[in-house]
Amino acid sequence: MDEKDIVKQIFSKNKASYITSSTHANKQDLQEMINWLEPASEMNVLDIATGGGHVAKHLSPYVAKVTATDLTEAMLTNTASHLQAYNNITFTVADAEDLPFENDTFDIVTCRIAAHHFPNPKAFLAEVARVLTPAGKFLLIDNVAPNEPTLDHFYNTFEKMRDPSHVRARSIAEWKNMFEHQPMRMIKQTSRKKTLPFQEWAKRTLATKAEVQHVENYLMNAMKYIRNYFQIDIKKGHIQSFAIDEWMVLCKQENEQ
Repeated sequence: MDEKDIVKQIFSKNKASYITSSTHANKQDLQEMINWLEPASEMNVLDIATGGGHVAKHLSPYVAKVTATDLTEAMLTNTASHLQAYNNITFTVADAEDLPFENDTFDIVTCRIAAHHFPNPKAFLAEVARVLTPAGKFLLIDNVAPNEPTLDHFYNTFEKMRDPSHVRARSIAEWKNMFEHQPMRMIKQTSRKKTLPFQEWAKRTLATKAEVQHVENYLMNAMKYIRNYFQIDIKKGHIQSFAIDEWMVLCKQENEQ
């Protein structure tokens, strides 16, 4: 089974949890996204790997049309049912690395908390640049790996333990290097720590107590400086929460006419 088949399998099984997820429904970065993008009523938007549809839902009132895509048909069907009251959102099964849209189609492209599932992020960015209009904007939000190799390895290891569809969280430096090879320039960025409730996070993809315990043990047995970096909060022998790094970046097409 290749990486994309694993993504489909995991997200089909857990499709409802991404709608109710407190992490994915966090309104702070969703409101910040609106402020950064400055959407207008005539705009055509593409939301890549929409998951529970949180970005599509929040952009919908501000624009003419939102096309929400996802690789996983079961996830998309469930989200479409949940968002059926939003008449200007359409849903299309699509691979982020091979989008089924014409060049210069969208004024805004978004991708939030999903790119760590993509095997080929360079192809993803090339597709974003291709479908954006000449003056288009692209907003990426994703979990990112620390620059320090030990912390990077630790983070990507426990994410993969928790979710087999996790490919790799790249560092900000890796993302910036990839952007340099695309016709988009970064115009705004911010990074922050994101606190995750351990049990909700773990149970979103893990089916048994033993699987959850395995990941919990890995986190609790880490070296002190690693536990401190990820702000692992342990009470009464169990992890309450931990924190990871998140990066939000706004880009604009350079080939503006």
